[in-house]
Amino acid sequence: MILSKVIGTIVATQKNEHLKPHKILIVQPIDLEGNLIGRDLLALDSVDAGVGDTVLVVQEGQSAAQVLKDKKAPVHSVIVAVVDGIDVKIE
Repeated sequence: MILSKVIGTIVATQKNEHLKPHKILIVQPIDLEGNLIGRDLLALDSVDAGVGDTVLVVQEGQSAAQVLKDKKAPVHSVIVAVVDGIDVKIE
């Protein structure tokens, strides 16, 4: 999973039929302090996330198909959680 910040939305008037029920959001990976790292990516929203939310994105194997319950959906990245807080214990 990738900890990310939602930084924007994609508006598409035409979509693949398997994508129509979902929003496409632009997410930027972040570190545990909330600093932007890495490259931004597009992810399908399965949890009603919005711009400014901290989210968890999955990209591993068949994760997208399992979350969407649609093996034909042409998706690589899916938002699976909106993060309410992060608690890190450093020793």
